[in-house]
Amino acid sequence: MLSPLAKQESLTIAAIGLLMSVAVVLLGAWWLLVLVVPATAAFLAFFRDPDRRTPTQRGVMVAPSSGRISSIHEVEHFEPLGGPATCVRIFMSVLDVHINYCPYHTEVASVTHTDGQHLNTLNPQSAEDNESNLIMLTHPTRGYPMAAVRQVAGMLARTIVCSVEEGQVLQRGQRIGLIKLGSTTELYIAQDLAPQVRVRQGQKVVGGLTVLAQVTPKEGAAIIARPEREGAQAPTAESEPAVEADQVEVEA
Repeated sequence: MLSPLAKQESLTIAAIGLLMSVAVVLLGAWWLLVLVVPATAAFLAFFRDPDRRTPTQRGVMVAPSSGRISSIHEVEHFEPLGGPATCVRIFMSVLDVHINYCPYHTEVASVTHTDGQHLNTLNPQSAEDNESNLIMLTHPTRGYPMAAVRQVAGMLARTIVCSVEEGQVLQRGQRIGLIKLGSTTELYIAQDLAPQVRVRQGQKVVGGLTVLAQVTPKEGAAIIARPEREGAQAPTAESEPAVEADQVEVEA
């Protein structure tokens, strides 16, 4: 299945592939079809959007994208979260699924686009200097900061698509965007959630499926008043259905 976030590109690639196939048939160069058809399929595969069985264990954050873990590090003060954070950085190659997923059941607090350079993603400095889009995520009922997903453009992957907006409540594993032709995605987790990272540097992960970290939501935290929720009663602790502990990770 192809992503609706790249509908225009998918239709364009399919049309070009079809026209080239017709042209080589009319010219009698049938053998060229063995090049045109696989090439068209390969380009369309850039925008594939496979179904994933997202884990439902309580307190787990899943990978916001597919790829390879390029860095796991601590940030002394991550301003958007208002304190220290754990950052898990994922490098997406052109062979990976380019869809971005919500790591946890949260609410979108803000979406901030930042202009920047388009350095090669193999350059560590690219994560700092390249064009990016930051999606701030808060607890859906208590309002405290939980995490942030940062979409980072690359040298070739210059189109960042964000399909969510401020105030939207998201489920774990829900599609939140796309970086066309791959690049880098970062997940920042607030340290006061006591994150326990479950992956290692260099590990291959599957977006929306692989568990990156176990966290402890601050169920005792005070509710942050919001205009649309004034007068609402205090919510109960979050509860999620249990599933088997071992999840089979399969790259679609």
